[in-house]
Amino acid sequence: MVSRETSTAAPGDTIGARDGDWPRPPKTRIFTVANQKGGVGKTTTSVNLAAALSIHGLRVLVVDLDPQGNASTALSIEHRGDVPDMYKVLVEDVPLAEVVKEVPEMPGLYCAPATIDLAGAEIELVSMVAREARLQRALAAYTQVEFDYILIDCPPSLGLLTVNALMAANELLIPIQCEYYALEGLGQLLRNVDLVRAHLNPTLDLSTILLTMYDGRTRLASQVADEVRSHFGDTVLKNVIPRSVRVSEAPSYGQSVMTYDPGSSGAMAYMDAAREIAYRGAAV
Repeated sequence: MVSRETSTAAPGDTIGARDGDWPRPPKTRIFTVANQKGGVGKTTTSVNLAAALSIHGLRVLVVDLDPQGNASTALSIEHRGDVPDMYKVLVEDVPLAEVVKEVPEMPGLYCAPATIDLAGAEIELVSMVAREARLQRALAAYTQVEFDYILIDCPPSLGLLTVNALMAANELLIPIQCEYYALEGLGQLLRNVDLVRAHLNPTLDLSTILLTMYDGRTRLASQVADEVRSHFGDTVLKNVIPRSVRVSEAPSYGQSVMTYDPGSSGAMAYMDAAREIAYRGAAV
């Protein structure tokens, strides 16, 4: 049975090839993808934006900072057992170059995986010198590939892993789902961002908000979208991500939706959102 959200794109086609390579940013854009609320699409957004950018000729690294390792799973990067991972980078000072792997069949897309060991990092980092800057230091020391974009996928919390991500980034991307409690807890995240900006990383910019899980059949979704846009203005991307079965299915096949079903509504929405981000960056 063919999904109603699937277009006539042939299997293996890559959507978006029609408009060629996108502009490279003047310097590496490092995004932290954060929201302490679970289930808003952080990992899905990180993986699919990264895939879309790489399809258009940009070099992209996904840093998986969530102990669940879902971004690693979605990109078919091994993250079980003794695989070198972000825990070893943050806690044991293993160079990032020993951890980063190129994603199979996705030239220009790389992933630094997370294993369940990362769950203990929050506690172990507490006693370390410059504990908030360990990811920033690891990224600065990495010279093997000159990335255009680095997307850091955070756990659903405001602990030291997320603080490390905020310290390392120059931009913050917040996915917000178009549901009833969309803005719940966002105030706390923004207060933490203000603290990080004041004490650790004054260049951190809340540059992007992406509306996810949009259901055009409901009045609630449009009300939430209007409320978020009235709060945050042009920070909110024009493109929204619809609810999509294909987007949910793709990780179980070790793929982003870009390769799993490139003609689906979810894939096209993420492609359009990634294009908007890329051209916004070029205009800066």
